[in-house]
Amino acid sequence: MHGTEDASPWIMRWSHLVPAGGAVLDLACGRGRHMRWFAARGHPVTGVDRDADAIAAVTAPGEAIQADIENGPWPLTGRQFACVVVTNYLWRPLFPRILDAVAPGGLLLHETFAQGNETVGKPSRPDFLLAPGELLQAYPGLRTVAFEDGFLESPPRFVQRIAAVRPESLEMKRYTL
Repeated sequence: MHGTEDASPWIMRWSHLVPAGGAVLDLACGRGRHMRWFAARGHPVTGVDRDADAIAAVTAPGEAIQADIENGPWPLTGRQFACVVVTNYLWRPLFPRILDAVAPGGLLLHETFAQGNETVGKPSRPDFLLAPGELLQAYPGLRTVAFEDGFLESPPRFVQRIAAVRPESLEMKRYTL
């Protein structure tokens, strides 16, 4: 069943950058594969998804919030996290909200489909596919630790993914970007 598979290799690869015990937000969490990954490593986790069945499946690892983040009010106003995870989800109007949810010193891990994916499967609508390098521009003020934009073979898909850190202070931002 979709959403019950192992955590994304990209998320696993960069999860060591989350401070010990730091709270993790998984947006469009589905059935909580990344929530389970981080909870097993001692992180408090919060997942948000609009699917009631998916949210019902993730109540055990942490806080589960059912919300339509595209059409309803933002359910996390004023909250920040040591890590924000977004996988297989793209809604560009949320980029500023996602950025605001990353605490100073926190990590953003975003991985989703890119242009070219229409040649191998779904999603295929341009609205749901990132333009080349788009994630590098989507989150101003973050320091990119790693970025990939290309084709993955198993399963076949075109993706873009970024691991980026929010500087602890404006002074740090000035010197590290």
